[in-house]
Amino acid sequence: MALIVAKFGGTSVADVERIGIVADKIAREIALGHSLVVVVSAMSGVTNQLIQYCADTSPLYDAREYDVVVSSGEQVVAGLLALALQKRGVNARSWMGWQIPIRTNDMHGKARIEGIETDELHTRLGTGEVVVVPGFQGVTDAGRISTLGRGGSDTTAVALAVALGADRCDIYTDVDGVYTTDPRIVSKARKLKTISFEEMIEMASAGARVLQTRSVEIAMKRGVKLQVLSSFEDHIGSDLPGTLVTSEESIVEEELVSGIAYDRNEAKVTLLNVPDVPGVAAMVFQSLAGAAVNVDMIVQNISSDGKATDLTFTIGRADLGKAMETLGSVETLKGVDVQSKENLSKVSVVGVGMISHHGVASKMFETLAEKNINIHVISTSEIKISVLIDEEYTELAVRSLHAAYGLEQDA
Repeated sequence: MALIVAKFGGTSVADVERIGIVADKIAREIALGHSLVVVVSAMSGVTNQLIQYCADTSPLYDAREYDVVVSSGEQVVAGLLALALQKRGVNARSWMGWQIPIRTNDMHGKARIEGIETDELHTRLGTGEVVVVPGFQGVTDAGRISTLGRGGSDTTAVALAVALGADRCDIYTDVDGVYTTDPRIVSKARKLKTISFEEMIEMASAGARVLQTRSVEIAMKRGVKLQVLSSFEDHIGSDLPGTLVTSEESIVEEELVSGIAYDRNEAKVTLLNVPDVPGVAAMVFQSLAGAAVNVDMIVQNISSDGKATDLTFTIGRADLGKAMETLGSVETLKGVDVQSKENLSKVSVVGVGMISHHGVASKMFETLAEKNINIHVISTSEIKISVLIDEEYTELAVRSLHAAYGLEQDA
């Protein structure tokens, strides 16, 4: 029988009743003879409340204590789920990240997993125990609790699947798979039976909230069979009802465009008249990296005399204040005009079929032009084209592009 890692998101464990439904699903998998490691998120909304508690207590909080606070939501659910399973006659026990242990670096709030010790987990699984693990957390070499950043429970699940050599990793959420775009915006969005790792990474990085980007990267690198499915339907993972995230080679027919993704939480920073000398860009982005600010789209324009350049890049809106403060402390940028703009969205067209077809970009730009949507920044990869637009046009852009590429259910 199979070893399965099953992860349940916040809406799946939103209250005691939902946790009981999760326990029923796990019990059905156990009845089929499978071994299970279960990774859980905090109840829906709890992590945001815990973050707010930290901000209310100390606006400039210690990241180590922040991790102690925000990791508690997952721990509560892990204990409750173990109790619910025991009530159903299932041998189950919760294991905190530090007990396994899941080793991470010391970048608190955005830690990365460096290793997982699995000997005790294998022993427990060998006795028929269901191992319940709080996602999103680990422990540093200094023995401090660490957290992996938003969506980190997906990463925990995939990393455990790799470490344990699991046969499959099921990601239960509030949608029944990966769609061509957000069904809340486009009612005719289609559920995809399969999607390549590469496409899923691009869609996740472009704003699709189904899976966390790092989790898909790990699954692709290590060949983990990954399934996205709903905890709100009667199916269990072994019914294979969801969307399978798999290698590009295993997809029989590649679509030109697989989906339209968007992210409303974008901000733009522009540096005007930056000295056009070697090392300036490196200094800018090294300083931002040191402040844990992730940079996405980058555009550079050289002046006509070749002595200065304008540098534009995008970041998460939440990081804008930190980025502006960091750039203000870079000595080389003294006197440089640093401008910023909020209320922007990134809209992306994603598809592995773009590699062998032309005209995808022109159709995107024509469609947006027809709707009088101005483009601030453009970036491309082999299988993705992204544009930065004013946030107020997000839904119009998504609906228009979804129709333009024929992605509707009845297309």
